[in-house]
Amino acid sequence: MKTDTLAIPPKVSALPAGAWLAVALLCVVGCLNYLDRTMITTMRESIKTAIPMTDAQFGLLTAVFLWIYGLMSPFAGFLADRYNRSRVIIGSLFVWSLVTWLTSQATTFNELLATRALMGISEACYIPAAMALIVDYHRGSTRSLATGIHIAGVMVGQSLGFVGGMIAESHDWSVAFSVFGLVGVVYSVILLFFLRDAPNPAETPKTATQSVIPVRFGDAVRHLFSNPSYLMLLIFWGLLGVLGWLIVGWLPTFYQEQFNLSQSQAGLYATGYFHTAALVGVLTGGALADRVSLKNPRGRILVPAIGLCIAAPAIFLASTTDILSVAVVGFVFYAFTRVFSDANMMPILCLVADPRYRATGYGILNLFSCIIGGLGLYAGGVLRDAQVSFSQIFQVATGLLVICAVILFLLKPKLNPEQ
Repeated sequence: MKTDTLAIPPKVSALPAGAWLAVALLCVVGCLNYLDRTMITTMRESIKTAIPMTDAQFGLLTAVFLWIYGLMSPFAGFLADRYNRSRVIIGSLFVWSLVTWLTSQATTFNELLATRALMGISEACYIPAAMALIVDYHRGSTRSLATGIHIAGVMVGQSLGFVGGMIAESHDWSVAFSVFGLVGVVYSVILLFFLRDAPNPAETPKTATQSVIPVRFGDAVRHLFSNPSYLMLLIFWGLLGVLGWLIVGWLPTFYQEQFNLSQSQAGLYATGYFHTAALVGVLTGGALADRVSLKNPRGRILVPAIGLCIAAPAIFLASTTDILSVAVVGFVFYAFTRVFSDANMMPILCLVADPRYRATGYGILNLFSCIIGGLGLYAGGVLRDAQVSFSQIFQVATGLLVICAVILFLLKPKLNPEQ
């Protein structure tokens, strides 16, 4: 009698050799990925002094990167599905590190803009390939924790962006790009000796025959968009991107206006406590999902869904209170539980998508998150111009969190993660 693959949790199997080494190596790459892209935002005055430009032009430097990064993500994911994942990662790191070094040589705005565009193309190839490689290695009870650890490395790189500003103040704005560019180039050479694709699991003759069929981008897109569960994930990740960018982008302003704080105090509450809670949360969400999935095959879906059910009232409380400490605690709870979804996004994708198209699927999710997330930031500014308070805007975010949780509860996985 045939057994429903979703009725029995996946068995715990021995990890392939090098599974945790791959996660450790990729944590460093993920850290460099976000450090190289974000540190430019911390050296605004130094760059504008060296290369005269308007504030609109300076904003365009980040916007161009985000637009190109998002648009290239699906194609970058396809490369990781079609070719060797580890080589795509190493190539991506080498090229964006070289571009980071080239940024230090820019002397005009157009040269700087060109390097940011090139960085968007090269960095887009990393995340889908890295996430796919990690779940290739971690097929059982360590999958969510492994992806969560990698996301934690990304968060560390994001939070270290201030280093660029410090170096720019004490030396020159170009020094940080020169140093970290060379570090990335050297590290890419090191990875050539240590980073490998995961060994293929034992295959039946049927799956072995299927595995040699070349992956084509059109086939991947058609397959993914004909999958109702994947479309639900697109809506989920897009909405989560809207409220994520909205809250992170406007939280310092909320603290300043709601509690009459200085810019430095608002920055501390909006980033220091917030990102620390998120870092702990992504590790907790990964470990907890792995544990629950041992007894419940939907564990990696239920843990982030429950996390969002906690995050929603936390945001509502934080946005309606007049007590600073209550607001800080509320946003900390939001930051801690909302990232349960980040740790489990790729593991959830593994439950609903064909294994051949995992990286492509994650790249398309990245595209939607970037585009819709950017619209969320813009919408926040439009609403502010219309005299809508951030308290009201964040209450709308509460509703979006509830919708995201409902989508996850309704999501029906189609594939066993071991398939």
